[in-house]
Amino acid sequence: MQIELKRTLTMKNLVIFGMITMSPLAPFQVFGAAAQASYGMVSLVYLIGAVLMLFTASSYARFSKEFPYAGSVYSYVVKGFNPHVGFIAGWTILSDYILAPALMCLFSGIWLTGIFPNLDPKVLAIVFIIITAIINIRGVELNAKVNTFLFVIQIIALVLFIAFAIKYVFIEGLGVGGFSLLPIYQPEHIDWNFVATATSLILLGFVGFDGISTLAEEVNEPEKVVGRATVVALVTTAIMFLIQTYFACLAHNNYADLNPDMAMFDIAKEIGGQYFYIAMLLINVIAVGLAVTLNVQSSVSRILFAMGRDNIIPASNILKKLHPEYKTPINAILLSVVISLALILTLDLTTILMFVNFGAVTAFMILNLSVIVYFFFKKNERGFKGILEHLLFPFMGLSVCAFVWSGFDRKTMIVGFSWIVIGAIVGFVKSKGYKNNGPNIDNM
Repeated sequence: MQIELKRTLTMKNLVIFGMITMSPLAPFQVFGAAAQASYGMVSLVYLIGAVLMLFTASSYARFSKEFPYAGSVYSYVVKGFNPHVGFIAGWTILSDYILAPALMCLFSGIWLTGIFPNLDPKVLAIVFIIITAIINIRGVELNAKVNTFLFVIQIIALVLFIAFAIKYVFIEGLGVGGFSLLPIYQPEHIDWNFVATATSLILLGFVGFDGISTLAEEVNEPEKVVGRATVVALVTTAIMFLIQTYFACLAHNNYADLNPDMAMFDIAKEIGGQYFYIAMLLINVIAVGLAVTLNVQSSVSRILFAMGRDNIIPASNILKKLHPEYKTPINAILLSVVISLALILTLDLTTILMFVNFGAVTAFMILNLSVIVYFFFKKNERGFKGILEHLLFPFMGLSVCAFVWSGFDRKTMIVGFSWIVIGAIVGFVKSKGYKNNGPNIDNM
């Protein structure tokens, strides 16, 4: 008998889940580093990132109609390409989702030192990990309520930031003093190397829309709702990224003197004063440390649950267990917590950041390729619409992902491929030499 999750979510819940996971205020995390890597063309970089993710979101939407299961890229590649390739894809995306909660909590801890210099960032990170675990164990209904509340707070903060920036630039005549193309287009600085490097930095802000697909077994009519929610969440959040980074660049166009860790907060202080600076710090600490961590932790637990249900990873019998009352994958959540705590205590923020992006981009490449293999070749859906949806769009997604992938540094490549090799070994052992599929895969 198939082990199933509880279906209680709506289209609105999924859209908010996706937007919260990406975080409307995500540019605050990497604005300084992205500005310096892109010669101040942060808005251009986010536009490129949005296009990249839109092609990949199209692939997620197409697969979600065909295979409405929890497990995200893992489940899609298993059925669309090959069970063993699907395992590698799931294993790779795990590196993204397992590391992301620790990354989000460390970001929050570092930001809070801007108000409390003596605070150990790791202490706050541990507190957030534990709080989000309690909420996730109690179920997606509580998760959805917390998401909605934190979403409203972030939107209010974003509107205030843009309003202060408009006043600062257009009324007070400060910053660049008016509209400018500098945040979008500086032809003398544009080259392929800068685009690849800078886009790999901001990609973290878009990683998360795919988390919507992990909730496919907790929403009614997932074949209709999941894909639509994925695209709506991505497009809406991308517009928010573009608007806030454009006005931030207008307010402070000297990218060379920005603090890589605190750039957007320093700009908030310039345009709104000390109290607005403190407010934006606190809101981002809550938004990232609690809201994003909550959703990423939820997503990774669903992927671990799906892989455990298919009996293709170690301790599968433990990971596929659901809480008797809340019907949540409690053991998978607890495993995510343990791993996050270990990472917080051992790894630095930069290492985690690049590894998260490597896992996401690599898995996206496999997913886009799987759309071509399954729909265009296996199902032979090759009409005009089929060529667009099953060949051109996923090929564009694959190509742009490969381009951004080329911007990763040598250390990221080594660590990333080491993780994939470990996964290949685990898959070989669990499938007895890649001969057997998991017991539930053929019945999915």
